[in-house]
Amino acid sequence: MARSARPVVHYMATRPDGTVPPTCEHLARYAREHSETVPTVNLADHIGQVIDHPSPGQKWYTDKPFSYFHMYTRPGAILERIEDGWPIRLFVVEPLGETGNWGDDFAPYWLMSHQIRVVEETEAWRSFGHRGEQVLAVLAQLPDLARQWATEWAADPEGTRRTYAKWEERVADTHALTQWAYWRAQSSRRSAGLATANQLAGDAAAQAATDAGADPHTVAMIQLRARCLVAGQLMHDRIRNGEYEQSIRALLLGAALDTPAPVPA
Repeated sequence: MARSARPVVHYMATRPDGTVPPTCEHLARYAREHSETVPTVNLADHIGQVIDHPSPGQKWYTDKPFSYFHMYTRPGAILERIEDGWPIRLFVVEPLGETGNWGDDFAPYWLMSHQIRVVEETEAWRSFGHRGEQVLAVLAQLPDLARQWATEWAADPEGTRRTYAKWEERVADTHALTQWAYWRAQSSRRSAGLATANQLAGDAAAQAATDAGADPHTVAMIQLRARCLVAGQLMHDRIRNGEYEQSIRALLLGAALDTPAPVPA
């Protein structure tokens, strides 16, 4: 018996207050600079309801700051078009009426419509993709981890510098972050989740290490370690086949460094 197809789920991300960001940030900025109101709608106020778009644009072009409801069927791609970045809220919606996108080859995981049903609010971690829960858990730990790494560095500057230098060289030589994680994220539609996680990890680690009194080189190395760690967590299930791939994953998780990386679930 053939397996039944998995039902397609459509996701929409909003700002933390539940309002939908514009479909074009540049047009929205221009409108605000000229004292024009950029319309939106609050999905949190319409759970279970059908909503018509407040200012529909031409189908399916971005001819207004907020031209259409823009939803995703691959949650790991959601964060690529969020106006203000993380944090967000995430909703499951159902497109109604006529739908379209910018071409199946260009963005098969996008869908636009001028009417939706707001089904429910769901967990925001899904916007990072399949392993979003693990990524958010690591991001929450990073300030403490970065301070711990900075303390270890201060206790043995030369030894720690040598250890990190060998690890950094191996990360660069194998392209663990720039190719392995990047291309696996592309193929599994988690590129936006990876980019956001990398940014959040780098910022959190740099701030914590700086506050701990680390010098700029140490801060940069701790920042790289944090970015690799979240990438290793996010792509843990995609970089796993064979001994060499497992060595790449270990590099990302910082297995060669003194402090053990958090063990993935």
